[in-house]
Amino acid sequence: MPDLRRSIDALVAAGVPVTALFGPEHGLRGTTQAGESEPATSDPESGLPLFDTYQHSGADLDALVSSAGIDALLLDLQDIGTRFYTYIWTMFDLLVSAARLDVPFGVLDRPNPLGGGSVEGPLLDPSFASFVGRTPIPVRHGLTMGELARHLNSAAVPRAAGRPAELTVVTMTGWARHTYFDGTGLPWVMPSVNIPTPDTALAYPGTGLFEGTNLSEGRGTTRPFELIGAPYVDGKWAAALNERGLPGVRFRDVSFTPTFHKYAGEVLRGVQLHVSDRDAFRPVRTAVTMLHTLRLLYPDEFGWRADGPGFSGTHFVDLLWGSSALRDTVDAGEDPEQLLHGTETTYPSWAGDEVLLY
Repeated sequence: MPDLRRSIDALVAAGVPVTALFGPEHGLRGTTQAGESEPATSDPESGLPLFDTYQHSGADLDALVSSAGIDALLLDLQDIGTRFYTYIWTMFDLLVSAARLDVPFGVLDRPNPLGGGSVEGPLLDPSFASFVGRTPIPVRHGLTMGELARHLNSAAVPRAAGRPAELTVVTMTGWARHTYFDGTGLPWVMPSVNIPTPDTALAYPGTGLFEGTNLSEGRGTTRPFELIGAPYVDGKWAAALNERGLPGVRFRDVSFTPTFHKYAGEVLRGVQLHVSDRDAFRPVRTAVTMLHTLRLLYPDEFGWRADGPGFSGTHFVDLLWGSSALRDTVDAGEDPEQLLHGTETTYPSWAGDEVLLY
């Protein structure tokens, strides 16, 4: 809420008969790391029962929703405009359950922190569907949660549930498509523990891909997803990236020591992204160029993670990208910018129906 109250407390104070709460990845209070959720079974402030939705889907999630004894579902989550940020897919899975169970579903819409005017990255290949991407949308999708709910409920929920959910979106007032979060006048409340600032959210559609590599993506520092490094990197990486002249960003040669996650306690060398023009900055294009230069500079050291949080049996970067194309192209020594041809647009018309948009 703009006054920094929890929406739960505001709804209860307004007389809304809230009977149960559902928590996503990171938990209801956002206290846990990636791939985790809070173990609590009730909310200590309101006393309401709390159900953990993380890693529940299909019939399992249907049973969870049914056991809560609710008449309707209301979703209020702050997305950050990126396909592999899992709050989108918590919403999708609950939409599917709501459709199957004939439970009305409401979405309290919130701004896309990256604005809604730019789209980057390919659509997900359905054969790579996972909890970091259920259905074909771009990496940087350009929609709000309410717009995504409408799109998914029209295009994807019927395939999974046999029909769309009974959906109501409570739309925003005063938000324009090209407004970044700091233009809304709203306070930034961390949507999860490793998205501390709007600057983090701006970098995340690109540098989130480093979760699928053997480099630190800056978790365990005060600048996650803006600091990227590894023990084998040296000053050549920053110099090579700055020579590329990528729009809206410069790279500083930096050393840092993560306090947890990859390489905890080790001194790493790498780069810090400094965005100088966020309208020109293209986080996805920037990240694929970073990956390409790493493969060229450190061919024997650079590598991919074979799995990720909650996943096994595949390269995690393939799930993040939505296909194996990025990994295959980088490993072949080819410039992966070619994968972005035709995907960088200034309006999210990929959804196919402009009435879905504000």
